[in-house]
Amino acid sequence: MARIKDMKFEIKVQNHFWFWGLYFLLNFLRWGAYFNDYEYSFKSNLIEFALHIPLVYFNLFVLVPRLVLKSKYLQYTLSLLFSLACIYILKTGLTYFIISKNIWPEANRDYQPFEINHILAVCIGELYVLAMASSVYLTLTWLKERENNRILRENQYKIKLEYLKTQIQPHFFFNTLNNLYALSLEDSKKVPDVIIKLSHLMEYVLYDIEGTRFTPLLKEFDYIQNYIEIEKLRFDNATVFINLASNIDTINVPPLLLISLIENAFKHGGINNKELTIKINCKIIDNKTLDFEIINNFVLSQNENSKKGIGLTNTKERLKLLFKNNYQLSHQIKFNFYIIRLQIPINNED
Repeated sequence: MARIKDMKFEIKVQNHFWFWGLYFLLNFLRWGAYFNDYEYSFKSNLIEFALHIPLVYFNLFVLVPRLVLKSKYLQYTLSLLFSLACIYILKTGLTYFIISKNIWPEANRDYQPFEINHILAVCIGELYVLAMASSVYLTLTWLKERENNRILRENQYKIKLEYLKTQIQPHFFFNTLNNLYALSLEDSKKVPDVIIKLSHLMEYVLYDIEGTRFTPLLKEFDYIQNYIEIEKLRFDNATVFINLASNIDTINVPPLLLISLIENAFKHGGINNKELTIKINCKIIDNKTLDFEIINNFVLSQNENSKKGIGLTNTKERLKLLFKNNYQLSHQIKFNFYIIRLQIPINNED
C-alpha cells in the first residue's frame, strides 16, 4: 500500500462509472421498494451520491496520502470529522430545500436539523459508503500492483538469466578462439575443421536458442558434441564417451546449462594429462529427474594450480534462478577422477 500516495485513477475510468452507477441503481431500487416511493428515492439518492463521491475521492487522493501515510492520524481524524460536518450541512440543506421539509422522512417522526440521532445517522451512512468504496478501490489497486510486481520480478528474472547467458557465450568463444590461435601457430591442418565447428556453435547460440528458456536436450547435445570435437582437435590425447539414455528425446533443458560442466572437465583434466578420459552419462530417474554426470581423470598438481573460471559460477546462479532449491549439483574426487553430477527436474515444454 506504499504507493497510495502516488495514486491517480489507476483503475480504468469507466470502471469508476460502472461502480457508482450500479451502486446508485441498487440504492434507488432498494429504498424505492422499501417505502414504495421511487420518486423520493431517486431524488434522495441523487443528493447523497453527489456528496458520497467527492468525499470518497477526497479521502483516497488527499487525506490518505498526505496524512495517513505520513502518520498524521490526529490531523486525519479532525479533517475527516470536518468533512463529515460539511457533508451533513449540505445534505440536510439540499434535502430541506429540494425534496421535503421533513429532513429525515425515513424515521418514525419529524426531525429537526442538528438533532443528535439525525447527525449520527448521516455520518454513519457516509462512513459506511466511504469504507465500502475505499475498500473496493484499494483492493483492486492492490491486485493490480501485485500483478505489476509479478511482471517486474519476471522481467528481472529474464534479464538476469540473459545476462548470465551473455557472460557464458563470450566465455566459450574466447576459449575456442584461443584454441584456434594455438592451432594456427602450429600451422595445423585442423584449423578449417575448427572454424566450421565454431560456426555451428555460433549459429546455435545466436539463432537457435535466442529468447528461449528451454531447448530440446538432443539439440543441446548436438551443440555439446561440436564443442567436444573442437576440444579433441586441441587435445590429441582426449577420449570422450557419451552415454545417453533412450528416453530423453522429449526432454527440454535450459540452453547452455550443461556445457560449462563439460568445459570444466577439459579445463581441469586436459592440461599435461597424457591420457585424458571423459565420460558423460545422461539418464532419467523415476520419470521426473534428469541426471547428468561427468567423470574425468586429471593431474592433481595441475588441477590445484588452475585458475577458476566463470562457467561453474554462472551455472550455479542460473540453477538457483531456474529451479530455486529443486536441483542438486555435487562434485567429488576419487582416485584422481573428478566427478560432477547435476540433477534437475525434467521439462517437456515446447
